[in-house]
Amino acid sequence: MLDPRVTKLAELLCTHSTSLGPSDSLLIHAFGIPEEAVAELVRVAQSKGAKVAVRLESHRIKRQLMLGMTEPNASMIAEIEKFEMEQMTAYIALRGGANYAELSDVPPATMAMWDRVYGVPVIHETRVAKTKWCVLRWPTSSMAQQAGMSTSAFEQFYFDVCTLDYAKMARACEALKDLMERTDQVRILSPGTDLTFSIKGIPAVPCAGDCNVPDGECFTAPVRDSANGVIQFNTVSVYQGTEFSGIRYVVENGKIVEASAGANTDRLNEILDTDEGGRHFGEWSFGFNPYILHPMKDTLFDEKIAGSFHLTPGNAYEHEADNGNRSAIHWDTVLIQRPEYGGGEIWFDGVLMRKDGLFVLPELLDLNPDRLV
Repeated sequence: MLDPRVTKLAELLCTHSTSLGPSDSLLIHAFGIPEEAVAELVRVAQSKGAKVAVRLESHRIKRQLMLGMTEPNASMIAEIEKFEMEQMTAYIALRGGANYAELSDVPPATMAMWDRVYGVPVIHETRVAKTKWCVLRWPTSSMAQQAGMSTSAFEQFYFDVCTLDYAKMARACEALKDLMERTDQVRILSPGTDLTFSIKGIPAVPCAGDCNVPDGECFTAPVRDSANGVIQFNTVSVYQGTEFSGIRYVVENGKIVEASAGANTDRLNEILDTDEGGRHFGEWSFGFNPYILHPMKDTLFDEKIAGSFHLTPGNAYEHEADNGNRSAIHWDTVLIQRPEYGGGEIWFDGVLMRKDGLFVLPELLDLNPDRLV
């Protein structure tokens, strides 16, 4: 029997997230997802009148493909999938799988080439820029293990997180969007962190179940050359199949001039050196999903942690919050400022606006966890 929570999630994706209707062409892109869940998403999308195409993939097969990947092969795949994406008005990706590190032994140079030859034209220039899109993970025993939870408990957590009242969250986000768009100087203080930058003139974008599920963030971008100081992240980050901890950046005039991550410092610097934009920041965002409190080595969840923010080396969102930075990478890295993670403060133009992970200005209180649950 189909889990009714799957139907509820499919309805949210096809209505709130992508607003599907008879004029839409939807690509469902599924990695390692139970067939009955994909079939239910197809059914619900068709019930809205949308035309539906499906692409099924496997991370294990993707690994083998990437181990032998050449630039001509990547160009061929990019040309095919860019054409496919250009036919779509909407895109929903469901990503599961038993091993989050499946691509960890793909050579770094191959991953960098793939990001440049495939990721830029297919993802950044076509899917992100030209479709209504939504990306989400699927609950697996591997994810439950990463989160330190039983599989059943994690599944319940997953559906609670993914099907909360996003309309309520969207209303609460408006005051933060307005404040961010009136702000020039930002200062961030946390253990090992004292970083300043400007966000003047760059739009702020509330995210409440539109492009990511789970959701709960509001992002902008630092003015490209404005960041100065030091930042020490306190969550583990998995990028291109490698696990990084203790990431620390020294930043001068917007550029990461020193980067370390313990035993993976060399790999970190290889990624940042993918291209010139890799050492500049393309996004800065508050996280405030009330159900996500602790990191689980999954960016789509971790970047929404209540009381957190993420800062992103790499590509800016060209059509939403653009600071002019272009890169084949986009690496959301999370710092939690709740007391149990060391606390911290965020100041806007000399005014304290968040302390120890809680918004303190009256107009922002509805974004705190006790108001969003």
